[in-house]
Amino acid sequence: MRLPSRAVMLVAAAATLPLALTACSSASTGSTTDSGTGTNAKPAKAKDPDSGLLTGTQLKKALAPASAFPSGLTLESDGSADSGGRFLSPAARKAGKPDCTRLETTSWIQVSGYKGGVSFAQNGYASKTEEVDQEIDAFQGTTAADVMKALRTVAAECATYTDTDAHAKVKLTGSATAGLGDEAYTMTLTSGYWENGTTLIAARSGSSVVTVLSTAGGDNGAASAKKVTTTILSALKK
Repeated sequence: MRLPSRAVMLVAAAATLPLALTACSSASTGSTTDSGTGTNAKPAKAKDPDSGLLTGTQLKKALAPASAFPSGLTLESDGSADSGGRFLSPAARKAGKPDCTRLETTSWIQVSGYKGGVSFAQNGYASKTEEVDQEIDAFQGTTAADVMKALRTVAAECATYTDTDAHAKVKLTGSATAGLGDEAYTMTLTSGYWENGTTLIAARSGSSVVTVLSTAGGDNGAASAKKVTTTILSALKK
């Protein structure tokens, strides 16, 4: 199921930006200087929570190129998006039972309860029968580690669920994966109604989380998902 939901979020954020700038301008115009304090001391400058994070433009350059994808797959333009050169406002995690069907979508990181990072880049390659999608999200502070923890919890909560297309029973297995970034977790989705299963890999590199979905290949997409993930992680380290 192709669902470029992060692109929709980007458009919405851009639409509200002028309002936020207007509010800041109004607050500045209405402020006054207290000349009676008798001091010229300046308040300490707050640390920028986005300092050191990659922008969407930079993350886009770290996405795996076409050569890392199986032959026969072509770039899906409707699944390509990034947050550009600015950072989005961080969103709190949505609590409650996860929507397991999101594991079948392009931005499947949202099954963790987090909408995504303050910057992101994503795209996908597909044929009539197979697809491989990739996304990188950058998070403030230690949120990237929290996202990984949430995804491990999701694997247990979505051990079995019903998919949205065939209304078929899906089985999910998950395990920690060594050798990919600072930490990684792999989930495999299978169903007796599907021709092939799906492999999902989430890997953290510092404050960034890489998420890859693959249905390509007779191994439930395992090899192609790992190749794309490894390629992205190498690019993030440069």
